[in-house]
Amino acid sequence: MFMLGLFIGAFGCVLTIQANMGVAPWDTFHIGLQKTFGLTIGIWSQIVGVVVILSSYLLAKIKPTFGMFLNMVCFGSFLDLILWWDIVPQIEGLFERTVMFLMGMMIMGVGIGMYLSPRLGAGPRDSFMLAMNERLGWSIQKVRLIIEVTVLIAGAALGGPVSVGTVLIALLTGPMIQRTIPFWQMVMKKQYALPERVERRAS
Repeated sequence: MFMLGLFIGAFGCVLTIQANMGVAPWDTFHIGLQKTFGLTIGIWSQIVGVVVILSSYLLAKIKPTFGMFLNMVCFGSFLDLILWWDIVPQIEGLFERTVMFLMGMMIMGVGIGMYLSPRLGAGPRDSFMLAMNERLGWSIQKVRLIIEVTVLIAGAALGGPVSVGTVLIALLTGPMIQRTIPFWQMVMKKQYALPERVERRAS
């Protein structure tokens, strides 16, 4: 569930990138770094993830977990792999781009909800948000807003894409993730409960 969710989330992210209507603030930053310094978007996602993990530990002694590293390594790798496969073309028409963007945003929300459901550990950026919250005493909402606005400005300054889609992702992805997590948790409970029912019937 965790790995599949990371792959689906990365696929949704690629759809938003190829739609060219704006991406999430962190992706604006990663793309800006890629345009300025080279390497790939996925590698920059991993490098930034390492920096964020170290910052979280220094700020609030949040120790990195296996799930956190797995999230960082796999999401960046899946992102580059899907882009390398070139299975998501860039299209020109506004209607087609809008449809691709909306599909990407929904798929990304579903994927993030899926990989969060097993509770194997938050991603590096979520851990950094918690570290800032603990260190400064600000609300999660305020910390998230400050972090995302900061990386968005930095990404835009480096040449990363900013458009109406960036605002839509910032506003709508959170509620979508919140709705998908209970669904995937229910799916996992049913899967785990099946062997128990079979065992009871056999006895």
